[in-house]
Amino acid sequence: MKWISEITITGAQEHNLKNMDLCIPKNKLVVLTGVSGSGKSTIAFNTLQQECRRQYMESLGFHSEHISKPKVKSITGLSPAISVDQNNTNRNPRSTVGTITEILTKLRLLYAKIGVLKCPACGTQIRSLLSNINELEDIQEYDDNEDDYSDDADLITCPVCKKQIKALTIADFSFNNPLGACRRCGGLGYVSELKIDKLIKPERTIAQGAVTYWSESEKKMYTEVIQRAADYYGFTFNQDVPLCDMHEAAREIICYGVDSPKLLQLFPQKKAPSNIAYGRYIGAIPYMKRRLTQQRDDDRYKKQKEEYMTQEVCPECLGSRLNEHARSILLNGKSIDELCNLSIDQLFLTIKQLAENLDQSERVIFNSVFDTIDERLKNMIDLGLGHLTLNRSTPTLSAGEYQRLRLSSLLGSGLTGVLYVLDEPTVGLHQCDTARMIKILSRLRDMGNTILVIEHDVEFMKAADYIIDIGPGGGKNGGRVVACGTVDEIIRSKESLTARYIKNDFINIKKTRGRKGNESELTVLNASENNLKNVNVSIPLGKFVAITGVSGAGKSTLLFQIIARAAQNRFNNSHTVPGKHQDIIGWEHIDAVICIDQTPMGRISRSNVMTYTDIFKAIREIYAKLPEARLHGYEADYFSFNLPQGRCKRCQGEGTITVNMSYQDPVEIRCPVCKGKRYKKEILNIKYKGKSISDIFDLTIDEALQLFQDKTAICSKLQSLSNIGVGYLRLGQSSLQLSGGEVQRIKLSKELEKRKKGHVLYLLDEPTKGLHPYDVEKLLIILNELVDRGNTVVAVEHNIDLIQAADYLIDMGPGGGSDGGRIIACGTLDDIMQCNQSVTGKYFKKRVENEK
Repeated sequence: MKWISEITITGAQEHNLKNMDLCIPKNKLVVLTGVSGSGKSTIAFNTLQQECRRQYMESLGFHSEHISKPKVKSITGLSPAISVDQNNTNRNPRSTVGTITEILTKLRLLYAKIGVLKCPACGTQIRSLLSNINELEDIQEYDDNEDDYSDDADLITCPVCKKQIKALTIADFSFNNPLGACRRCGGLGYVSELKIDKLIKPERTIAQGAVTYWSESEKKMYTEVIQRAADYYGFTFNQDVPLCDMHEAAREIICYGVDSPKLLQLFPQKKAPSNIAYGRYIGAIPYMKRRLTQQRDDDRYKKQKEEYMTQEVCPECLGSRLNEHARSILLNGKSIDELCNLSIDQLFLTIKQLAENLDQSERVIFNSVFDTIDERLKNMIDLGLGHLTLNRSTPTLSAGEYQRLRLSSLLGSGLTGVLYVLDEPTVGLHQCDTARMIKILSRLRDMGNTILVIEHDVEFMKAADYIIDIGPGGGKNGGRVVACGTVDEIIRSKESLTARYIKNDFINIKKTRGRKGNESELTVLNASENNLKNVNVSIPLGKFVAITGVSGAGKSTLLFQIIARAAQNRFNNSHTVPGKHQDIIGWEHIDAVICIDQTPMGRISRSNVMTYTDIFKAIREIYAKLPEARLHGYEADYFSFNLPQGRCKRCQGEGTITVNMSYQDPVEIRCPVCKGKRYKKEILNIKYKGKSISDIFDLTIDEALQLFQDKTAICSKLQSLSNIGVGYLRLGQSSLQLSGGEVQRIKLSKELEKRKKGHVLYLLDEPTKGLHPYDVEKLLIILNELVDRGNTVVAVEHNIDLIQAADYLIDMGPGGGSDGGRIIACGTLDDIMQCNQSVTGKYFKKRVENEK
């Protein structure tokens, strides 16, 4: 059989692809590039990856017309595909870096087999090595939700007092298992405490808000209940006096309810009322505690949880998640929680030391897992993740960190003949780490795999075997192959925007803006959150400021965990707890703070561009006012896919239904009833300028601008989105499908619409994420306009174009994790390049020298 050397796509028409024909060479490192919205993700994920998945489903017998097939004439030479995108959908607080890489499972095995424990009777140190060491392969490996355990463990005998002790098992070191978890926090590492001072205001009457969360109707209802309780117990209740001046029993019932131990002491002869008619009330504090410990996802619940609860490190396990017994087991003098709190860089050096002082049988066990641990740690370091710890909770990882963590796991799989599809793997990486990423992916290619990478980094493009440039523009102006070939072949293209940036790659220092600012500063004193080492730093106001440094240097901790949270408390009446710091001086120079990070706009698939920007409400009202809609009595609610009046009953307005797959993640398929349209047939018959409400979901922002050009309110919001560089997005695109950079730009657009007065401090988290150099230029125009209006923009950033455009740089490091957390240099780019300790400075200095 003849070997197929390329993947051939013929007639691709998904989304904005214009009957595209494309050949992707196999066993090569291929970069897919182009401006935002040009069609890169459509080719990589919606066409190639989707067709791979469809064929897999059909191989399992799912022969159905409802299985979504990409709009493509044919794809030949397709290989099994693995996609590694940037969506960190893992919100499980029990999932950690250690669990998802399985490194922690290997460490648990070591500690269970060769750890040293103390005899509870005489204190003698005992080796836990079991007699049968040939069962290593049969040991159960636990995942993030492990909850099964066995009491059928072997027994070992203390050599001194002869007491029999249950031998250690892997479950004894699992914080997701009752045998190993800290009893106080249940293995979470933190405890949630109610902010009583935010909940109860003793100096107020009930009418004035003694219980801050009671609504007017609740005040009336609970006042009646407390009066019934007063009658039942026989005390006087006066609702018009402050809570602190009420009868002691009344205060106790309002705060802690009729089951309060103190109330039982006050009335020992009285049983608590059995129903509300006699005054039964759970109490404001127990009620809110019970409410906020439930797993709910609505906005009101989230807001109340943020306002009334605080998370603190568990005082018993100090954040290690493990109980005292698990923490007492040592291997070469170190406990497992000590290892989990080391950075990956430190753990890589420390793990070899664990083999010291082991006898021959123990060393056999150690060697059986050492190579796996060593390789996985090395892969993580090579991918720029050396600053992480095994104890780091997965939901706290950035999209780039999570993507690289998944990639590190794939490196050890040894698969060949696979198509790997990656979405901007350099996101969140400092320029100095890009070379290591290229080396890793080249290694994966050399194993006999095809690497297809969506990327905008010029250095990455230069290292690729083959480049495919899609464009020339975004949205309807994209969807074509502008140029393809080697770097030299791309450079010769006259139509390619990418070619322009490859040829002019070296930084021009003269581009630095160097605005003087307004001579005021915002100064942070003694910041010590996470790895920050008592940092003192001043941010000049009225300037464009970039915070730089390698991954894990402390940039996000400083800007978002300390400055942003403190600002939210001061200006937005928030109740978040800022990271550790002594003080922040200079707030009086600022009138408002807008924090625009990359957290999702919504946690559910129903959240989309229209719903987040409030455009959907105005559009539904347009449809409700159409003559045919009024004739049938269809109000605006009938055109909402979130309400039952008009949506499809089968898919509940989702347009898709979920099919559980064997051995793979669940797959969404098109709803067989509404065919993905979301609505009932009679609702789809109502049309505005020839388009149903479902058709609106498929319009891009730029297309919608044309459709609603005579609707000022809608047009204004759409124009703002287009100006910020996301005009290619579809209005109905789920927020879960958006990249962090797209989310951030949509948030920025929404804030720009408000046009706040006075001096505004804008805090941004890698705003260039997902942007082609051409789009970065457009973003810089908007950011510079904000500064020119008299505002301050501060951005955590790695992008070379944004860094060179900044007026002032704050460079952190010198490394990541425990090796970071310090201010290395501040000033202009020239100042940074003069600092020998600055990794950023060295990188730019080298580029300037190469330019000469």
